[in-house]
Amino acid sequence: MASSGRKKIIAANWKMYKTIPEAERFVKELAPAVEEAPVQVYLAAPFTAIYPLAEMTKGTKLVIGAQNMNDASEGAFTGEVAARMLTDAGAQFVILGHSERRRLFKESDTLIHRKVAKALASGLQPLLCVGESAEEREAGTSEQVVTEQLHAALNGLDKKAANRVVIAYEPIWAIGTGHVATSQEASEMHAKIRQALASHWGEEAAAGIPILYGGSVKPETAPELFDQPEIDGFLVGGASLSVESFTEILNLTLQKEQL
Repeated sequence: MASSGRKKIIAANWKMYKTIPEAERFVKELAPAVEEAPVQVYLAAPFTAIYPLAEMTKGTKLVIGAQNMNDASEGAFTGEVAARMLTDAGAQFVILGHSERRRLFKESDTLIHRKVAKALASGLQPLLCVGESAEEREAGTSEQVVTEQLHAALNGLDKKAANRVVIAYEPIWAIGTGHVATSQEASEMHAKIRQALASHWGEEAAAGIPILYGGSVKPETAPELFDQPEIDGFLVGGASLSVESFTEILNLTLQKEQL
């Protein structure tokens, strides 16, 4: 992966998998690879596992976070989790706007914007997901859709937010399908996202924002993507559930940095 001066991140999104003992066992087995990795390693755990994992990873390079949160500070919202509850449990980041939240739970751009603002105000780093569907790509509106999602989520946030936000491009047509964007497709969209960030906050601020790729990332698809200068890491779904496959992806980063 070409050096850009931007922070490089490999993030795991476990979704609705792993009990606390399973999560703790995973982290213990992963620990040696994390210490060797030349990137920051993020782990978006289930709510139940955030506190024990945050405790056991203190002083390590592993960053524990959450997969979602409510935009309210507190209230009568049965089953929801507030930002301050996440920080209290030890979370340092939160995934927002994931395609599954947008598609399955009907989260709007307006709601995602409120969540991003609340996360920043609460000391959580937002890992903001944007991406288009197969239908939108076929219609030739990919760039428009992704840009609109980005601007809607970041609307009204000042330039200080640029130092804390991370973007993940996740083509919906590639998630869970086994398909993956070509390195050229991914790189082109990442460049378009950076242009949109520059129009929002200026080129200097945009140049420092990590943009991750997330779309059926696996050890066999990662190397070519890693070579693209606009790709600053990965948001890994299914392949992050296995210590072996996730470690293999981390080891790729070490190999690339040593070239």
